[in-house]
Amino acid sequence: MQIGYIRVSSLDQNTDRQHEILKPYTLEKIFEEKISGKDRNRPALQEMMKFCRDGDTIYIESISRLARNTKDFLNIVEELSAKAVGIVSAKESLDTSTPSGKFMLTVFAALSQLERDTIKQRQKEGIEVARSKGVRFGRPRISVPQTFNHNVREWKAGKITATEAMRRMSLKPGTFYRLVKEMQG
Repeated sequence: MQIGYIRVSSLDQNTDRQHEILKPYTLEKIFEEKISGKDRNRPALQEMMKFCRDGDTIYIESISRLARNTKDFLNIVEELSAKAVGIVSAKESLDTSTPSGKFMLTVFAALSQLERDTIKQRQKEGIEVARSKGVRFGRPRISVPQTFNHNVREWKAGKITATEAMRRMSLKPGTFYRLVKEMQG
């Protein structure tokens, strides 16, 4: 059986491009998902791994659609090979049913991992440079309302509820309690 596996990393991404690339293979079944490939904990991947049988071939647009790191990729290939299931990657023009295809697939998986690690390293370096220039990351800090101390004293004295104190200062519960904790600590 010819099986397709299509994956994009997030719900707002489109799978049409991968469908188009895999069209010439006349796939009999397609497993598709919109989830990060950071690990193997993916429902459609798990379902496909259980579904495929001896003699099946899995078609993917590229290695990165099946796995994002070399270890996961090689483990998937090993599990599929043990079931006598082949893998064909359209982008890399590789077929694991051939000895040279198996070798090249391993090389391309390593290169994909290198590329991903290099991107992460550049990102980390960019963040460090930005921080050294004073750029702040994360949510913007909320300034403490001028009436904060007065409202907290009234709340602690039982004169008003915490909900009322939050309403007066237009604060959400998480922010309110975090600020209370920061002021005490």
